[in-house]
Amino acid sequence: MSTVRNRLGERRTALGPRVLRRLPAGVESAPYELFELRPYGPLIGAEVHGVDLREPVGPELFAELDRALVEWKVLFFRDQPIDSAQHRAFARLWGELEVHPFLAQGDVPEVVRFSKGADSAGVENVWHTDVTWRQEPALGSVLRAIDVPEYGGDTLWADMAAAYDNLPADVQERIEGRTAVHDFAFTFGLGMDPDAFAKMREQYPPVEHPVVRTHPVTGRKTLFVNEFFTDHIVGLPDDESEELLAFLFKQSTAPEYQARFRWSPDSVVVWDNRATVHYAVNDYHPHIRVMERAAILGDRPY
Repeated sequence: MSTVRNRLGERRTALGPRVLRRLPAGVESAPYELFELRPYGPLIGAEVHGVDLREPVGPELFAELDRALVEWKVLFFRDQPIDSAQHRAFARLWGELEVHPFLAQGDVPEVVRFSKGADSAGVENVWHTDVTWRQEPALGSVLRAIDVPEYGGDTLWADMAAAYDNLPADVQERIEGRTAVHDFAFTFGLGMDPDAFAKMREQYPPVEHPVVRTHPVTGRKTLFVNEFFTDHIVGLPDDESEELLAFLFKQSTAPEYQARFRWSPDSVVVWDNRATVHYAVNDYHPHIRVMERAAILGDRPY
């Protein structure tokens, strides 16, 4: 893959084919027996057909869904008229759920409701990974559409293992073993009352995570920085940290690493928060977009 350079000879971007490796080296995907899977592309995102989330998900079906999630990173379900309690029960198949300290809950404590459009525009239109300001960020999330605009309001996901695979070798060397600080202050902390901020800061201090994490299931190296919550790379001068982070943030913008989903009412999406970043397109204001999300507790990145 060749590189476009500016007049000073500095690298701008790469040209030509990219490495699109969906599975770890040497791993082959087995067929799915209990549902049909329709991929959105060769790398990330697949739509599941033949599963009714109103019905209990038994261990054999869950095992296949879990394998599909690890292999495809994002699973899309359509026409799933479930309520908040069923939503919670489905998400709990992957583990215990968080109660988000900054966002309003819906009908059940573990389910956050996002209602945007009429009085407030969405602000999730930055590539990000959920709650990386926690010591143990979310394993994944389950997002459900309740009311969506006729058009607009899509969500995109990007595969951060592919983003790492396609980094230039010298950049991979620069970030090997590095950690970065993640902090809620630049998003949820904005405009917060000083006393409330101090209380939350005591409960959720800035945390360090590896710039490149190892996925606990696949063992793949995955780029683990995001523009919402990553403040700086530890041990680098401020200007060098900013320059390097800007380059790393840009990696998620390659369309080859992405899947884009057009929402419809009763759509449900599950994603692997350890392997992806996502971006909610903010092009629907003042039309209404109402969603509910449950986040699955994860482990400490390593």
